Amino acid sequence: MTKNLFKDVRMDEFHPEFKNAKKRLEPLYQRNNDLRSEFGRDYTRIIFSQAYRRLKHKTQVFFAVKDDHVCTRSEHVNLVESISYTIANYLGLNTELTKAIAVGHDLGHAPFGHGGERIINELAKKYGLESFWHERNSLHFIDNIETLEDNLHHRQNLNLTYAVRDGIISHCGEMNQKCIVKRNEYIDLNDYTSAGLYNPYTWEGCVVKMADKIAYLARDIEDALRLKVLKENKVEVLRASLNSIASDYKFNAINNGTIVNYFIQEVCENSNPVNGISLSQEAFEIMKTIMKFNYQNIYLIDRVQIHTNYVNLILNSIFDFFIKYYLIAKDSNSSLINELLKDQDDYPHAINGFVHWLKKYSRMKGLERLDIYENKIIYDFIEDDKAIIKSIIDYLSGMSDEYIIQIFNELISF
Repeated sequence: MTKNLFKDVRMDEFHPEFKNAKKRLEPLYQRNNDLRSEFGRDYTRIIFSQAYRRLKHKTQVFFAVKDDHVCTRSEHVNLVESISYTIANYLGLNTELTKAIAVGHDLGHAPFGHGGERIINELAKKYGLESFWHERNSLHFIDNIETLEDNLHHRQNLNLTYAVRDGIISHCGEMNQKCIVKRNEYIDLNDYTSAGLYNPYTWEGCVVKMADKIAYLARDIEDALRLKVLKENKVEVLRASLNSIASDYKFNAINNGTIVNYFIQEVCENSNPVNGISLSQEAFEIMKTIMKFNYQNIYLIDRVQIHTNYVNLILNSIFDFFIKYYLIAKDSNSSLINELLKDQDDYPHAINGFVHWLKKYSRMKGLERLDIYENKIIYDFIEDDKAIIKSIIDYLSGMSDEYIIQIFNELISF
């Protein structure tokens, strides 16, 4: 293997597209003594955000298990950060950029994993909104929802660089790609209409896209074994199958360390600026074999479907609960927030959380925002009849699993 093959195309101040890559939607306030690069600043803005903190209580695959060692969404993004850093560092790419993309790539992921994502998408389409998918929702969260306090305690949007925003919406790890080649076009990221529509704008984004899949292949198998969803004999069948494909490599075990190391080595050995961030054909077959195994034995089993039905009940019940107050307010020509606050004592967590959400992001009659909020208004209840739908869906998609269950239990308790 040859190190630093990508050093001449890394995204830094010497790259011809760096001016585009570091652009922000608005000027970002500056400190005279800031030591960080633009991408380094993005990294810390992400890990200081509340959405990043909530990832520790969001499902990766297995929901709400009372086991500290089962993977959460937070662990997943940290694994992606580690894998992408190792690959980018070897190839000579900008590791600060890969780290920022990696820790931010799932900030807008729905609660309850991909099952929750599908249910929220069904709600969005039922009420006439565009399709919901977590890559675009992650961009929505970092552009419009997540805020940080500035030096004056005013809350402002994250306002990240184009390269990080692009890497986040372009990261789709569910696609089967042997080679990922960066796109050259500097596009409006709002032009995305489906996951994986475009490849990332930077090689660093391509690395994160590949690392996203590497991170969960064996980690999900480890969790399935721990929770007795899988038995060792099935994993042994998978191991034999992989060894029948591999010509110069022997899998002595199927675990996270072994699989991650194998694919990192393969990416580093087969990637170059002509062919892209690449796997060998053999490694690609091994990746597809593991993915097929995971779908058949983990993601599509009956237990997961039963859990999805439970999640469907939770999400739809909370959605119906909130929209009821909007309909009451509309029929009586009263204030939505006043109608919500009438039941504040009965449903303190549900009502207070949603009222705070509305006050922070909404424009509506009779509502005065606090001076500390300098973030964007995204729900215009005066001009947009879909504002209530958008606000509820955003609120649901941002919740952690634990918080959403707390809300649900409050609604069904007597």
